[in-house]
Amino acid sequence: MSEVGALLRRWRGDRRLSQLALAGQAGVSARHLSFVETGRSRPTREMILRLAEELAVPLRARNALLLAGGYAPAYPEGDLGGPGLAAVLTSLRAVLSGHEPCPAVLVDRHWTMIDGNAAIALLTAGAAPELLEPPVNVLRLSLHPDGMAPRILNLAQWRAHVLHRLDRQAQTTGDPVLRSLHDELLALPGGLAAAEPDGLAVPLRFAAADRELSFFSFTSMFGTPLDVTLAELAVESFLPADPETAEFLRAR
Repeated sequence: MSEVGALLRRWRGDRRLSQLALAGQAGVSARHLSFVETGRSRPTREMILRLAEELAVPLRARNALLLAGGYAPAYPEGDLGGPGLAAVLTSLRAVLSGHEPCPAVLVDRHWTMIDGNAAIALLTAGAAPELLEPPVNVLRLSLHPDGMAPRILNLAQWRAHVLHRLDRQAQTTGDPVLRSLHDELLALPGGLAAAEPDGLAVPLRFAAADRELSFFSFTSMFGTPLDVTLAELAVESFLPADPETAEFLRAR
């Protein structure tokens, strides 16, 4: 089996698609797809990209597929500190500021905080200094007993939500760093809610300023990125889930 064929087969398995189903979606014969996966046929660059699109393979992994097939990467990987992404970062920082007085952070694919607005201090106050030393992993900060966890009033429910989301992300991307992070956070204390949560979304119920605040988290990403780094950036914002929290944020 060729390297690119083995990778394509693994991605197909992760997506739980049969060869027949993927072949139909990509407009190729199941026989040809079988030959590609076993190495009997070398796929063209266009074929690799077409299959990767149908399998919803992340851009970074699409480049890896192309390299395994003997082709140059199709998607550039910008440097967050370089001039190419400077304008993008400026715009994203404006988005963070625009969320104020609600907390919001900019994170990369491993949930490392790239930047945050001033309101994020409401959630991080009281966390151990070592958890706030760059690089800050926001999921570790939220679930660690020396981080935000002691002030999360529905910790078991929030942990279940975060770990389920991280598990799905690790499965979707095939990223071993995310899988390792999931296992690390799963080992932390705090329990897991067994019952299905009430309501339409899981809130973050948080103790701050001698009161209970309630937030809904929202994730925003670029819709049609063609750069690997840009595709992996996300803005995570926390919006008030009740009128009392909204009034408290406005008053601050």
